[in-house]
This record gives sequence, structure tokens and C-alpha cells, in this order.
Amino acid sequence: MGSERPDGGSPWLWAIVGATGTGKSDLSLDLAQALAAHGRRAEIVNADAMQLYRGMDIGTAKLAVSERRGIPHHLFDVLDVTEDAAVAWYQPHARAAIEQIHDAGADAILVGGSGLYVSGVLYDFRFPPRDEALRARLEAELEQDGTGPLLARLQHQDPVTAARIDPKNGRRIVRALEVLAQGERTHGAALPEQPVPWHPRTRVLALGVERAALVERLDRRVERMWQQGMLAEVERLRADGLEQGTTARRAIGYAQALAQLNGALSQSDAIAETQALTRRYARRQVSWFRRYAEAEWLDALAPIDPRTIVEASA
Repeated sequence: MGSERPDGGSPWLWAIVGATGTGKSDLSLDLAQALAAHGRRAEIVNADAMQLYRGMDIGTAKLAVSERRGIPHHLFDVLDVTEDAAVAWYQPHARAAIEQIHDAGADAILVGGSGLYVSGVLYDFRFPPRDEALRARLEAELEQDGTGPLLARLQHQDPVTAARIDPKNGRRIVRALEVLAQGERTHGAALPEQPVPWHPRTRVLALGVERAALVERLDRRVERMWQQGMLAEVERLRADGLEQGTTARRAIGYAQALAQLNGALSQSDAIAETQALTRRYARRQVSWFRRYAEAEWLDALAPIDPRTIVEASA
């Protein structure tokens, strides 16, 4: 897969993963520059579900174009907030971007913390079919009755999958029920027992931070989101139809900012709820990526020299 690089080697697929707030974007830029210093051009592919959305910048810590050091970035700002971000949509688009990068003789750096999105690219995942009408009915039930009745139905039909899904993640519950209703087995929101790599030359770099330090970083990050204009960003996105979307409006931070704008939460409560949900999400991210047997774990708070990483894959 892919053409040879100018130095005669075959292109690599790199993945930089880890919890939110661990510095994945900065490492991806440093790695791309270290690769360039070795004559190996690299481009970056987004694997953060919410960074797919145009205008969702502050709440996702998306790098501005001016901060990307001239390195090409793919699959950022490709969806409107009214569109549905789904891993079954994302997988072929991300792989097509990677193949295009490889065909040009460059390495591809997949970067993000959305576990299923990352796994959908790195491993031989095949996703069950979709049924738009059925999903619309389930979404209407979710809107009217909340997650409780749908979760109870899933627990009855597929208790293993139900146990793996966050009980507050209505969209994931809806998708599992949609799959089951079509007579398909769910993927259980988990890695296959023996995941098969999609690309033969893959390296996974996982950034870790000790729990107490990570919580402090995440709490401060949420506070900065509001200081940097989170409410103004969400106000603009609301004008673009944010409240009509099925995915973007439920994103951590955006749902709470909407609630504040609508008078349902005070600012202090919106920030506190966002902090709590972000901490919970980070725990799930760490648990997900810990299952990657090939991941090379790096201490995000210690100096990381990307040159030594590149030299190991020469």
C-alpha cells in the first residue's frame, strides 16, 4: 500500500492517541517535523470526532491553521453541525486520506482520542449496515423518553453490549438497537478479540499522564474554554443549526454551554458539569487505549524527543 518515499522506504502509518488534554496535537507536529528532518514528509489525519465539525474550535482545542506549522492536515472542519458524525462514515474517509498521503510518498500521522474512530482505521473493523428510518424512530424515542427505556431494551436484547456502553450515551444505545433490529451482531463498542492491523507498517504512540495531574489539567482546560469565548462560539453555532444536530449538540462542553445559554444551567454549573464529564471521558479513553497491545506509552509530562522515535523506524 502506497509508494516508496524519496529515501527508498515504504510510508508508515503513525497513530498518536491518549486521553484528552495530553498534548497529542503538539506531538503530532513535532513528529512530522522530525520525520521531515530525516527526509520523510508527513501529513496529519484527524481522529477526533468533534474536530470534524466546522466552527467547533474552542471546545475541542482544535489547532488553528496558523498553528499547524505548514503541515497539511486532513479531515478537520469537514462536517456541518447539523450532520451526523459516525465512525462508519469516518473510516473510509480517513483511510482514503491515508492512502492518498502514502501514494504521494509521505507518512501519515493519525491523531486523536476518539477510540472507536482510531480503531476503525487501525484495525480490520467492518461496520454493520445502517437503516435511516429505523434510526430516526429510535432517535425520536430517545428525545421523548430519554435513555432509560432504550437502555432497558438493549440490556434485554444484548446485555454484554449494554454493559460496555455509557448509560448516558443515547446515541450509542440507539446505534446498538438499530444494528440488532437488522439481525446483525453488534461490535459491542469494543476491539475485536484479536485485532488485525489494516496497514502493515504502523506505530502507535500513546500519551499518558498520572491521574491526579491529568484531572488538574482537564479542569483548568475547561475553565479556559469559557474564558476564551466558549459561549460566543456556541451562540454562533446555534445560529448554524447546532440544536438541530444529533451529534454535535451532545458534545461535552457544547451541551452544557447550550444549557447555559438557554437558562437551564448557571455558568458555574455548566463548567462543573463539563469538568465532571471530561474527567469521566478521559478515564474511558485511557481504558480503551490500554487495550492496544502494540501501543508505546510515553509520559506526556516528561520531555519527548521525536527524533529518537523516528530513528527507531528508519
